[in-house]
Amino acid sequence: MKKLNILLLSALAFGTLKTLAQNPQWQKVTLPTYADMASHLKSFPVAYSQTLTWGQTGPISRESIIKDLDDMKSRGIRCVTIEAGYKMNDPYLSDGWFKTVQTIVEELKKRDMRLWIIDEGKYPSGFAGGKFSQEKPELRMQGLVVAKRISLKQDETANQTLDPSIVSAVAVNNETKSNEMIDVSNHQLNWTAKQGDWQIMLVQHRFKTSVTRAANNPTGGKDTVNSLCDYLNPAATRQFLEFTHVQYKKYIGNEFGKTVLGFRGDEPEYNFTPWTPGLDDIFRNKKGYDIKPYIGTFFTQNATREQKLAKADFWDVWSDLYRDNFFKIQADWCAQNGLEYMVHIDHEDMLMDLARTEGDFFKDMRYVQIPGVDAIWHQIWYDNVADFPKLASSAAHLYGHPRALSESFAAYTPKPTVDDARWVVNEQLVRGINLFEFMFWSSSAGGRGGASGYMAETGFPALEEYSNRASYLLSNGIPAAQVGLYCPTESMWLGNKDANTSLLAISKQLLEHQIDFDYVDNQSLESVFKAGKGTFTNLSGQTYKVIIVPTISILTAPALARLKAFAQSGGKVIYTGKVPFIVTDKTYRDAKVQDNINWAVNSELTDDIIKKQIPADVTLDKAAPAVKYLHRKWKDAEMYFFFNEGDQSQSLKAAVAGTGKTELWDAGTGTVSAITGTVAKNGQTTLPLELGAHQTKFIIVHASK
Repeated sequence: MKKLNILLLSALAFGTLKTLAQNPQWQKVTLPTYADMASHLKSFPVAYSQTLTWGQTGPISRESIIKDLDDMKSRGIRCVTIEAGYKMNDPYLSDGWFKTVQTIVEELKKRDMRLWIIDEGKYPSGFAGGKFSQEKPELRMQGLVVAKRISLKQDETANQTLDPSIVSAVAVNNETKSNEMIDVSNHQLNWTAKQGDWQIMLVQHRFKTSVTRAANNPTGGKDTVNSLCDYLNPAATRQFLEFTHVQYKKYIGNEFGKTVLGFRGDEPEYNFTPWTPGLDDIFRNKKGYDIKPYIGTFFTQNATREQKLAKADFWDVWSDLYRDNFFKIQADWCAQNGLEYMVHIDHEDMLMDLARTEGDFFKDMRYVQIPGVDAIWHQIWYDNVADFPKLASSAAHLYGHPRALSESFAAYTPKPTVDDARWVVNEQLVRGINLFEFMFWSSSAGGRGGASGYMAETGFPALEEYSNRASYLLSNGIPAAQVGLYCPTESMWLGNKDANTSLLAISKQLLEHQIDFDYVDNQSLESVFKAGKGTFTNLSGQTYKVIIVPTISILTAPALARLKAFAQSGGKVIYTGKVPFIVTDKTYRDAKVQDNINWAVNSELTDDIIKKQIPADVTLDKAAPAVKYLHRKWKDAEMYFFFNEGDQSQSLKAAVAGTGKTELWDAGTGTVSAITGTVAKNGQTTLPLELGAHQTKFIIVHASK
C-alpha cells in the first residue's frame, strides 16, 4: 500500500503546477512543489478567485454590462456568477437572454475575468424558468401525499374501489396511535375497524413541487406555478440540460473551460416524500420486497421498528436515484464540456432536516466537481461558530476534488462590515472552504446597482485579494487530516436525534483540540476508500489512520466489515456510542443486532483518548480552543493555515509535522518572510505562534534549497 500511495502522489505531482497558469489544472487535485507555489504567489490563475453573484435585473444593455464590470474589476473582483433577475427586456431562456449572456462573456474576456452561470432563473434549480410546467408537464416533480382520510368507529367498514394512483393505505388508532397496514394492491379498500376510533389514510402519488421563485414570474414571489422537474427521473434531468446548458453552449460554447468556468446549482430539495414513475419496481429490484404496504406508515407518528426500517430502505433507494439521475448527469455533462458543476443544496446547517429533504448529502455530492454549502442569514457569526462548512470540504476531499464552495452573505443579519465578512470567510477557510460566492451585486440597469454594504467599503478590495490568494493556497496540495468522523445519515433517517447531537459535539471537541478531520460517509467506507495497513485512502490521496463513529442506531454490514478489517490491520476505530446497535445488509428492514465490537475502542471521546489514540500534526503548548488550523501537503513542503476565531490574542508555541525552512506567507500581499526561533526535532518543528484577535497566518515548512 505504501508503494501505491507513492505512485498516486507521484502521479498527482507530475505536470501539476508547472503548468498551473493554464486550465484545467485548477480543476485537479495537485501535489505541487514549494517552488511551484512560490512562483505563483504574487500572481496566480484567475480561476482560483472568489466569485460574486451578479443579478441581471432591469433592461440589461452592453453599456450597463460594461459599467458594472469596470466597477467590479476596480474593486478587485475577477470572477462573477450571473443570475437572471426581474424586469429584464428579454425573458429568461429566451433568445434575447442568451444573446445578453453572450455579450457578458465578450466583455469578461476583454477584462481577463471569468464567469459562473447559475443554472436557473432564481431558485431552486430544476424548473427551467417554467418550461416544465409549460412544455413538458409529464416530467414535472412528483411526490407522495395523504389524498384522503376516512374516520371509522369499531365494526364500521370502509369498502371502495381506489384510483390507481393510490399506492398505500394505513389505519391509525386515534387513541393508542398504533397502526395497521392495509393491503390495497388490487386497488380495493375493504377494512373493518377494530376496537376504538380509527382513521384510514390513503396515500397517493401525484404531481407535486417544492415552491419556486422564478425570474419569469411577474409576482416575484415564491409559489408552485413553475414546477420543478422530477429529480429522480434521468429523462427529466436531460430535458433540464436541453432547456438550459445545451442552449448556452450554442451561444458561448467556444468559451467553455476558458472564460466560462461552469454552472452553479442552487438549493434543489424535496420538502415532501419523493416519488417517480416506476419507483416501486426499482425498489423491489434493489431491496427484494414490496415497499407499497409500508408507505402509508411514513405519514404516521408511531411507526413500528420494522416500519421505520422500511422507511430507511425507501430513503436509501430514492437518494441513490437522486445522486445518479440528477446530480451525476449534470456533473457528467459539465465534465464532457470542460466545465465544473458546483452546487449547494438545502439545510446543510440542520442535519436532521438535511437527511429528510436531501436524502444523503454525501451521495448527492458523490460526482459533483465542487460540493457546496450556503452561509445565509446568521448561520455563521461570532456567536454562532458552525462546523457545517466541513460537509462540503469533506465531500471534495473524499471524492478527489480540489474545491469546496460557500455561497455567503445572502440576507445576512446583522449586515456585515468588511471586517465581519473577513471573519466569516476565515471561519470557513479553516474548515476547508476554498471558493466563495459573495452575495450580492445587482445590475446597474435595475437602477440600484453597484457595490453596497461590505462590498462598498474601502477595505473590500483588500478582502478580495486576501481571500483569492488564500483560496489559491488552500486549493493546492493533498489534505492532511488523518481522522475521519462518520456522519450517521442512516441513523438520522430513523429519527435518531442523538446521532446528530453526538456528531456535532465531537466535531466541536476535535477542532478545539486542534485535531482536524473530514466527515466520512457510508459509501466511502463501503466502496470508495482504498484499504492499506491500518489506513484508508480517499480519492484525493489523503490517508486516514483513525475513524471515529458517534452515537448511531444502524450501520451497514459492508461498512462494519471494512472498519473491523481497518482496525485489525493497525488503524484505530473509536466508537463513542452504546452497544448494541443494528447492522443491515441488503435491506434495513431485516437488520440484525450487533452487540460485539471488541476490535474497536468503545469509549466517550475524553481528553485522554484524544491524546493517546489520535495522531496530531499540530500540538500547542497550552489549551487554545479558539485556534483552528488546516494542513495540506506539498511534494516537498507542509502548508499550515492558522486562524484565531476568538477576540483575545494568543501567544503560543506550536509543534507541527515537518522540518526544514519555516516561512510566513502573507495572503494579503503575497510576500514571504522567515520565521525565527524554531526548533526541529523528531520530524517536527516547534515554532512561536503569535495570533492577534481574529488573525490568520499561513506557515510553510519546506525542505527545498
